[in-house]
Amino acid sequence: MTDTRSHFHKSLEQLERDLIDVADRAEQMVGMAVESFCNLDMDLAQRVVDLDDAIDETFLVTREKWLQLMARQQPMGGDLRTMAVLLQTAITLERTGDQAVNIAKMAQAASGLPPVELMVNQINEMGDLVRNMIRAGIDSFVRRDIDEARLLPAMDEPVDRLNRDMYRQVVEAGPDRDRLEFATKGLMVSRALERVGDQVVDIAEHVAFLITGEMGEFDESGI
Repeated sequence: MTDTRSHFHKSLEQLERDLIDVADRAEQMVGMAVESFCNLDMDLAQRVVDLDDAIDETFLVTREKWLQLMARQQPMGGDLRTMAVLLQTAITLERTGDQAVNIAKMAQAASGLPPVELMVNQINEMGDLVRNMIRAGIDSFVRRDIDEARLLPAMDEPVDRLNRDMYRQVVEAGPDRDRLEFATKGLMVSRALERVGDQVVDIAEHVAFLITGEMGEFDESGI
C-alpha cells in the first residue's frame, strides 16, 4: 500500500510539472500573439498558430495520464480535489492557447491595414496584464496560496476596463474605412485578452477550492 501511494504521489507531482509546462507555453503564446498584432508581424503570428498544435498535444498527453491515474488509484478527499483542479486547470490553459491563436489570426487579417496607435498601446498593456495574471494564477496553485489566488479579480479589473474602452477607439476610427477595419480586428483581440483574464480568475477559484474544499466564484475583492 505504501509503495502504491508513493507511486501515486510521484505521478501527481509529474502531472503538476506537466501543467506548469502548459502554463508557460500558454503565457508565451499570448505574449507572442499580442506582439504579432501590435507589430503586424506575420511570421510571428504564424509561429503562434503553429505552436498551438504542440500545446494541444501536451494537453492530450496530460489528460491521458490523468485518466490512467484516476482509473488505477481512485483517489479520495484532498487527492481527489487535486486531481479535479489539475484537469480543470489544464483545460483552461488549453483554451488560453486557443485565444492566443485567435489573436494571431486577427494579426493576419489586419495585414496591410493602418494601425490605430492608441488601440495598439492599450492592447500591449492588456497583454502585459494578462501574462502577469497567468503567472500569478499558476504560482498560487503551485504554492497553494489562497491569498495570492484572491488577488486575481483585482488584477483582472484593469483588463476589463481597457476592454470596455476599446469601443471608443472603434467609434473614433469610424470615418476612415481602413482604420475602422483595423480597429474592428483590435476589438476582437481585446475581447480575447479579456477572456484570458477571466480564465485565469477561474483558475484562482479552483485554487481556492483545492485549499478550502468549497467551490464558488470570487467577487471583485477576491472573496
